[in-house]
Amino acid sequence: MQVREWDPGAAPAAEIEAVLRALNEIVTFDVPEDPPWRETKLREYLAVTMPGERRTSWLATSESGEVLGHASLLALEDIGVLELSVVPAARRSRVDTTLLGAVARRAAEEGFESVGVEVIGGTPSVEFFEANGFECAFIEMRNLLDLSGVDWLRLGEMAAGIGAGYRIEYYPGGPPPELFAGYAAAKEAARAAVVEDLELRPSSYDADRLAASLRTLHARGLKPYIVLAVHEQSETIAGLTEVVVPAQRPTRADQYDTIEVPSHRGYGLSRAIKARMLFELRAAEPGLLDVQTWNALENEPLLQVNAELGFKPDREWREYEADVVDLLRRLKS
Repeated sequence: MQVREWDPGAAPAAEIEAVLRALNEIVTFDVPEDPPWRETKLREYLAVTMPGERRTSWLATSESGEVLGHASLLALEDIGVLELSVVPAARRSRVDTTLLGAVARRAAEEGFESVGVEVIGGTPSVEFFEANGFECAFIEMRNLLDLSGVDWLRLGEMAAGIGAGYRIEYYPGGPPPELFAGYAAAKEAARAAVVEDLELRPSSYDADRLAASLRTLHARGLKPYIVLAVHEQSETIAGLTEVVVPAQRPTRADQYDTIEVPSHRGYGLSRAIKARMLFELRAAEPGLLDVQTWNALENEPLLQVNAELGFKPDREWREYEADVVDLLRRLKS
């Protein structure tokens, strides 16, 4: 077994194909209900980052060149974000700990005190990371909406149920530049009310970063769809919901943020804009089968909205954190 640093942006096509096979082996074993990955823009998905961020990747391969595992470290401002996956047949053969060691050493070189990782509940990754000293810092519940079971008549009533004085606007591909400042301001206004997690995903709370985020999404093969609630008297953005359809898994959409600006709560904005989003997705993405969303267990209002729309709890999604020095000490011993 060999572990080497790997650049997906410059890798031969055969290596991208081998990583794809490994990813789908893992999906079939760990989360068989999830859709398989496709090669479409997989290279870009693995290689492209936001401006100012760095991702380092590693491959573990057998003597014959077969991909056994893949890991990466994304350098954010305050934390290094780890991804690690190993094919089922190679687990418990030190492929996983060897990859983890490569990531931990790089995190130390980059000056990070801690690393974080998202772990899917009910998979062997939970036991692996806990055995290596990672502590669970935050838990979300993934909820799935099967579009074949949606009551579209009732959903239409929800979409029309927005309070007086507000209108809904839809932007496939992302909001136009003239809305960037207002969009980012709405996200910043709602930020203080959000349950704090480890922030393992980049956020966009200013106009420039929002613009960069949208460019990065498109470059990685992730098409965003945006629905806004606009307060008509002030012409400000009062609420928003974001869904992304990945080219690598085009049958399943990912729900990103759904936000109500605190001063505009109580007018049914979240329910209306999320319902409208589903109608737009049905028209724009006819191959879409379902939508997945993640919610903190403490976010009861949004959990209730999702339940009314037809989302059903599926799996826990956990964020783990480890001290880098302690992690290196454990791996060495």
